[in-house]
Amino acid sequence: MKVKRAHILLPYDLVKEIDSIVGPRGRSAFLVETAREAVRRRKLLRFLESGTPAWKDADHPELGRSAAEFVRELRQESEKKRTRKQRRAKK
Repeated sequence: MKVKRAHILLPYDLVKEIDSIVGPRGRSAFLVETAREAVRRRKLLRFLESGTPAWKDADHPELGRSAAEFVRELRQESEKKRTRKQRRAKK
């Protein structure tokens, strides 16, 4: 992974607190991890606030039928698997 050096200013008390958690040698890794989490969270919030659908109906044709029918089929498949497992366990 390529890296770019960035000069940032942090309050002294925050640096001491970070160092007490991860040590001075773990500071950069901690800040990278924290920044990645913050970026991911902000992207997710931006997406959720945008109103853009999470998926397109065309990508999920199995949901074209009624939701109740889809759930019923899932439950039937699950029940069949459970019954087969029970039969094998009895043998």
